[in-house]
Amino acid sequence: MDDDTARTTGSPTPDPAPHASSLDADVARSVPKGFRIAAALSWRFLVIVAALYVVGEVVGYLPVVVIPLSVALLLAALLIPAVHRLTRIGLPQPVSAVIVLIGGLGVVGGLLTFVIIQFTDGLPALQQQVSQSLEQIEDWLINGPLHLQQTQIQDAINNGIGFIQENQAAVTSSALTTAGTIGTFLTGFLLTLFILIFFLTSGNQIWTFLIRGVPRNVRDRVDLAGRRSFTSLINYVRATAAVAVVDAVLIGIGLWIIGVPLVVPLSTLIFLGAFVPIIGAVVTGAVAVLVALVTNGFLAAVIVLAIVVGVMQVEGNVLQPLLLGRSVQLHPLAVVLAITVGLTVAGIPGALLAVPLLAVLNAGIQSLVHGEDAERDGDSGAGTDAAGSESDPDGPDHDDTDAASRDADPGTTNSDTTVTTGESDRSEE
Repeated sequence: MDDDTARTTGSPTPDPAPHASSLDADVARSVPKGFRIAAALSWRFLVIVAALYVVGEVVGYLPVVVIPLSVALLLAALLIPAVHRLTRIGLPQPVSAVIVLIGGLGVVGGLLTFVIIQFTDGLPALQQQVSQSLEQIEDWLINGPLHLQQTQIQDAINNGIGFIQENQAAVTSSALTTAGTIGTFLTGFLLTLFILIFFLTSGNQIWTFLIRGVPRNVRDRVDLAGRRSFTSLINYVRATAAVAVVDAVLIGIGLWIIGVPLVVPLSTLIFLGAFVPIIGAVVTGAVAVLVALVTNGFLAAVIVLAIVVGVMQVEGNVLQPLLLGRSVQLHPLAVVLAITVGLTVAGIPGALLAVPLLAVLNAGIQSLVHGEDAERDGDSGAGTDAAGSESDPDGPDHDDTDAASRDADPGTTNSDTTVTTGESDRSEE
């Protein structure tokens, strides 16, 4: 009624909104622009930190699930290229996955058996060399510059034995904790194996199901970013495994030439340590140097240290740039900080998973931020093909994935067409 009266009389209806908007404008003008920008960034930053905190609490509450899931994803990135090759020659995907999985378990089991046999065979020689080294140390303590008495050395040994006896309860408790840890490890191993089977057999279907929860207007970009992230993870795992093999072989040959015992177990330890970049190589190399010092003397330890440092230089300056290239661009400072944070938050599993997670996030964020520019430059097609050939177990390209997604989500095309047609009809009216 008021609107009709306003039309009849020609006078506008008073609106209280301009007063509020002018007040907000006055307040906004009173606050410096820098403060407004800082406030906007601050509350967004606090929201992001709160979300990350909640995610971290959930992950910390469910390590028995999160760690096997993460390890299964790493193993899937390592094994999926072999599944692709078997699929291309005509084998069904489930059969290819089972063959690759059984072959991988056979290789790991055979390697562990060989390492255990070598360790058992080399243990007597190690004990003998350690005894000789201890005798040399004792002779140096007595006849060297310290001029200690035999009774002083024996008292120190007796004190050590007494300390162990006094803390026997703690040692027993640690043994029980170790037994519980072994049980948890076996549970995690079985869960990892179970998850890995599904990743290898139906990884593309799992990813398609997950991205259906993403809004349709950004679904394609998220799909592309996810596939590029997994391709980056594949490249990282491949390159890291190759670098680990080279490190283990070169350092193992050096240990064998010098005559250090337990060459195969130490080489295996160096291989495993290489999966934690920089820090893992330093720790395992220090173990090799310590074994050489105890068993072969100071000069042998210096030579082993030189070999380890030389191999690390070859790894950092030749192998990693050659194998990783530009596919996984991570600054050494970012790697060290990520490993430190992972080690602090989640221990050894955190140190192992920190750098792969950083590589995945790096590739995914770059794809989301620069996706439109990459598509204009034609890089999108190449990246999509690479992602499809690596991360998709069935091997389709991105267009096929979109088609499969539309087929899996019935009514998408029709509804979009209906909405578009309705809008065009309204515009024509």
